[in-house]
Amino acid sequence: MTLLGHPKRIETIQSGSFTFQVGVDPGDLAVLLQRIDDAQVRVNRSPMGQVAAPLAREVELCAVLYTSRIEGGVLTEAETERALAHPFPHAPADADRRVINVGSACRYVRETVVGSGWQLSTDFIRKVHSIVSEGVRHDRNRPGVLRDDSVEHWVVRVGDEAHGGLYLPPRFGPDIDLLLESLVAWHNEIAGYDVPPLVRAPLVHLYFELIHPFWAGNGLVGRILEASILHAGGFRYSPFSLWRFYAERADRYFALFNECRKAAAAGGAHPNAPFVDFHLQAMLSGINRLHDRVNSIVAALLFEGEIRRRRDEGGINLRQFAVLMHLMEFGEAVALDRFRRSPWYEGLYRRMADKTKQRDLKQLRDGGLVQVDDAGWLRLGFTRPPV
Repeated sequence: MTLLGHPKRIETIQSGSFTFQVGVDPGDLAVLLQRIDDAQVRVNRSPMGQVAAPLAREVELCAVLYTSRIEGGVLTEAETERALAHPFPHAPADADRRVINVGSACRYVRETVVGSGWQLSTDFIRKVHSIVSEGVRHDRNRPGVLRDDSVEHWVVRVGDEAHGGLYLPPRFGPDIDLLLESLVAWHNEIAGYDVPPLVRAPLVHLYFELIHPFWAGNGLVGRILEASILHAGGFRYSPFSLWRFYAERADRYFALFNECRKAAAAGGAHPNAPFVDFHLQAMLSGINRLHDRVNSIVAALLFEGEIRRRRDEGGINLRQFAVLMHLMEFGEAVALDRFRRSPWYEGLYRRMADKTKQRDLKQLRDGGLVQVDDAGWLRLGFTRPPV
């Protein structure tokens, strides 16, 4: 028998009992787990060596952008990308600092959680919290330091009425320390049984948030711990991609914590099933999106090779090659009129007649290298779905 039927109850000093349990029906998850495995096999068969570097950058940007939005972040994609690419040398604004920190935490996970020797530990949790909290101002939060409300006589309340009500997590510091140690031990125990990382990861996320061990940054750390367990389980990019799914369904994401907590308190047979199912749906969506993105990056590489070949063999001229390379850098469809009015395009054709412009474009269209739709939008001859 696996630990699916054996919850672990912890008696704290001041906070009462706290129970860790898998709390799902394996039979209900079987089909979804198989679909995820099949999707992951497709990704693993992709030519990852050709796309690893650009894919890693895009996944990091997407992860940081969407996990920040879950926490109420207001930076745009361009601002997020700029903060990640060029961290400010002097005390940046908190919004930029958080972005930089989350990016650092993602890289720390990728560098640390490798091979079969990694195990979840409280030291790892404290380190992740230190990274995401570094340089972010807060009245009480200290990087890597557990919360103890009993000392400062401050009551932490988690949640709100719109998402299932308020929850008061444990207050007493030694209780929080005990529960965090117990969560780690419980996770490592069930890892040795038949509980797969796709189930363990969301359970650690769920119980970590219920313990709420730090003054601030618990949501970020919980999602990073979830991603770490998945990364250790062989999922390389998708653990960070699922944060988009959470952000796009933030109300449901937040409500599930209280829904599962209340179901457990009521003695439900499978109280954690809704959160685990939500997580698995996010994983499937993320893996499928990654597969599409890998295909599009490969298509772009092949496309670039093809237009270079045509340029070298005289199939297209240098002006046409410049147009295509500019469109590849732009990466999105653009209104043809706007494209023609851009300064670089006008400079390219400054000494050319309109017929030359029209002939160049017609040849690119006839050759399948660009498309112009009925609404006048210009794009390359392949699609590029976003991560």
